[in-house]
Order: sequence, then C-alpha cells, then structure tokens
Amino acid sequence: MSNCAIVGINWGDEGKGRMVDLLTESYDVVVRYQGGGNAGHTVINSQGKFALHLLPSGIFRKGVVNILGNGVALDSESLWSEMQDVMQKGVKLSPENLKISERASLLMPWHRELDSLEEARLKDKKYGSTKQGIAPFYSDKYQKKTVLAGELFYPRQFRTHLADLLEWKNLTLTNVYGARPYTIEMLEQWIHEYCDKIKPYICNTGDFLKQATLEGKNILFEAQLGSLRDLDYGIYPYTTSSNTTAAYAPIGSGLPSAKIDDVIGVIKAYSTCVGEGPFVCEMFGKEANRLRQEGDEYGAKTGRPRRVGPLDIVATRYGVNVQAASEIALTKLDVLGYMDKIPVCTHYILDNQVTDEFPFPSALDLAKPVIEYFEGWKCDISGARRWEDLPEPARNYVDFIEKQIGCPITYVSVGPERDSIIIRK
Repeated sequence: MSNCAIVGINWGDEGKGRMVDLLTESYDVVVRYQGGGNAGHTVINSQGKFALHLLPSGIFRKGVVNILGNGVALDSESLWSEMQDVMQKGVKLSPENLKISERASLLMPWHRELDSLEEARLKDKKYGSTKQGIAPFYSDKYQKKTVLAGELFYPRQFRTHLADLLEWKNLTLTNVYGARPYTIEMLEQWIHEYCDKIKPYICNTGDFLKQATLEGKNILFEAQLGSLRDLDYGIYPYTTSSNTTAAYAPIGSGLPSAKIDDVIGVIKAYSTCVGEGPFVCEMFGKEANRLRQEGDEYGAKTGRPRRVGPLDIVATRYGVNVQAASEIALTKLDVLGYMDKIPVCTHYILDNQVTDEFPFPSALDLAKPVIEYFEGWKCDISGARRWEDLPEPARNYVDFIEKQIGCPITYVSVGPERDSIIIRK
C-alpha cells in the first residue's frame, strides 16, 4: 500500500490536475480533501479537455474510486453542473466510482451571496475572492452552523435544523447587508434541484477508506490551490479559507489514521497568481502579457487573467518546506521556449538586506525581487520524453531549481497532454 499527496507549492494553478490524471494509473482511490468550487484543475487527455472544480481528477481512469472528503466545501449546485458536463462528454459517473462523504458540509445559496456582498462592501480593500462562497462557508462550519450532507437522509431533523439556520442567517443578510431574506420554500426548491441529484453518491466514505487501507489499496490525496494560499501558512489574509497542506489530507479526507508516504509538490516553471495580495516577483507590461499569452494563463474557474512573473525561488523553497514535499513535478517548462533569457527571482531585498527567508505576510509588500537570468533554449521542447531529449540550457534551468529548493524534481512536464512528461526516476 502507498499513500501519496499531490499538492501545490506556490499560489495555486501549478498543474496539479494534470499530475493527478497522470499518476492515478498507479492508484486505486483519489480523494479531494479540502476546498470547494473556487479553483480549477485543467486536465487534457484522450477524452478531451476538462476544467474540474470539485470532481477529483481521477475520474478519467477506469477502476479508480473518487471521493469528496469531509473537508470539502460541498457546493451541490456546482458539483451537479460539473457532473453533467463530464458525463455528456462520455465520462461515466456512478456511486461506484464517485463517493461523497456524508460528513461534508453543504455550501448553501446564501454563502455565495454573502461572498459577493462582502467583496462589494470592501471595495478597494477586497481579498480577490472568486465569489463562490468559500469564506462564508468555512466561517459557518467553524461556528457549527452548516448542514452535513448526510442529513439529507433524515428529512424531519434536516428541516428543523435548516429552519434554525435560516432564521440565524437572515439576520445577517437583512440587518448587515440589507439583502433579501431566504425562505424555507426557496431552500426546499434548491434542495430538490441540486441536493437530491447528488444524494445517491453520499455515503460513509470513512468506512470505505478504512476498508481500502485494510485491503492494501493505494490512495492519492488531491489538494486544491497551493502553500501560499493556506489559511495558516499562506499570505494571510489573501488566502483561501482552508488548509491546502499535505498534513491536512488525513483529516479532510475522512481517514485521520492515514500515513502519507510521498508528497509530490507541483511547481510551475514560472510564477502565476490569481487574485489579490502580495506577489513579489510580478511582471508587468508587454513582458507579462507575452508570458500570459504563451502560457494561456487565465483562471480555470473565473477566466480572470492570472498575474505572472519569473519563478520565485524564495517563495518556492518556503512552499516546499510547508508541504514537506519529498519530490517535485515541474510543469509548463515548454512555455518558456520563446525567451532569449529566462528570469528567476533568486532572493528578496528587505530592509536593505538580501534575504532567502520568506517574510511574514505584513512585510511582503516591502520586499523587492533579486532577478538573475539564465540562458534560454529558444526551441520547442514539447516532443521531449527523456531527460536527454531536452537542450542543455533547459536541463541547466531544471537542475538549478532543484538545487535551490532542496528537493528532487522527478517529473518535468513539457505540455498539457497526459503523455507530455519526462520522468526522472
């Protein structure tokens, strides 16, 4: 048996979905253990191009069981829409290959509305939310003010619980934001249209995972976003509202006894960032526009242009340590093929001192990047399948990153397709 977590090292959008899709060939179970529909994993394989937001990226592999764990923000509306989309494209989904934890909390319609209302109130001080209701959801969860998916099987108790939450939530909506109140009839209609659709997939996934462990099954834990968006270790308050670290995988998956044998951290060959917050290595102007265009850097969920910059060694080294990564997958190396010189942020300058330490969040706005340049390879490397196929400058670039972050780079992605990969093991 082998348990592996695939996690983001930076700000998210590193290419975790393509790595999960690739590696599930060796795993029996894939578990999403945190986050919600606020970010996307883009997967390209023989079945087409998919932007997954809640569905685990293992759904394309026959025989793999995919689980949404108790740590996930279960947006039944978005999930059902996503399920319909992939099924229409020929992907088979059933309670046999997709299971939803009965202990996952439901993201309610008011969570999404509150997210938009609060961003509007903040105006120029907004956090850059995707407005998918994630922060209000997790706030309510920790206040014990959410509904568990399993409550759908207990209609009498469920209705009583819902009525109590409705009364409490309407106080905030009407008195704080001046918004319309919800009614029980509105919620019942929502439940009928979306929650009832996913009800057949809801079960005791904790028991399933325990049995899978006893049977020696291999389990892959899939994270959303990256180290720098982690609620406790990221660029607070410009983070998500859950823990994106591999250490949270056992808790959020529903298998708290799990031991993680391998942590594959995913890094993009350059830096990207969606949303607000400090981004020390950010590029601007024509240089940024060209990199954004070459990398097709637009949010999978929102379509927003991603902020871009050179690879940030300081932030990446910090992310590797936060995740306790045992190996690295480097994605989108092929995108840099147009550059004469490859910029890399190798250090920060803070308080007139050069530093390799990632600063406390409040100090990040004061940090300046130290940029060094490496020879470009000026050719298309998307056809490379062996390390030796890469031109020497590309190999030198990868070797430099590996040495600086102190973690072996065992996968080098040279394209979005499943087989566009170089494995260095």
